[in-house]
Amino acid sequence: MATASSLSAASPPTAATAVVQAGSFLTLHYRLAGPQGDVINTFNDKPATLSIGAGELSPAVEAQLIGMEEGAHRTFALAAGIAFGERNPEMVQWVAKKLLADLGDPHETYAVGDVVQFPTPDGLGSYAGAVQQLRDDGAVLFDFNHPLAGQPVTFEVRLIGVL
Repeated sequence: MATASSLSAASPPTAATAVVQAGSFLTLHYRLAGPQGDVINTFNDKPATLSIGAGELSPAVEAQLIGMEEGAHRTFALAAGIAFGERNPEMVQWVAKKLLADLGDPHETYAVGDVVQFPTPDGLGSYAGAVQQLRDDGAVLFDFNHPLAGQPVTFEVRLIGVL
């Protein structure tokens, strides 16, 4: 028969806190900002879900998340070029009107600042380019660099769940 003293000696079981690791599935709020301010901020909306290693965040940002515990709230800064690489001038290219028509709606019109999705050559994914300039012949100058390439980045995260 157990006595009162032997019952109090046993500690209640505790759940281990989940920790982010490669392949973890996360539910989180996050804010990604560059020198011009927020690029994305989910803190005032529903949380985001993503998987570490799936390419949804840059490897440098993912590296900061590895080892964080569920429930943690952290802000970190990455120096210029670390989060999304350096700007590459070769990724600013003119795209002919005919190619744009072949890839999408031939009647589409573009304006400086538009972000346009293009299919990858294998057709399985996509990438984006920001319109920089328009020519009279219909060609469009696109910048295919990430908008934060070559810039310092601030990343704030609150981990809600880690699976």
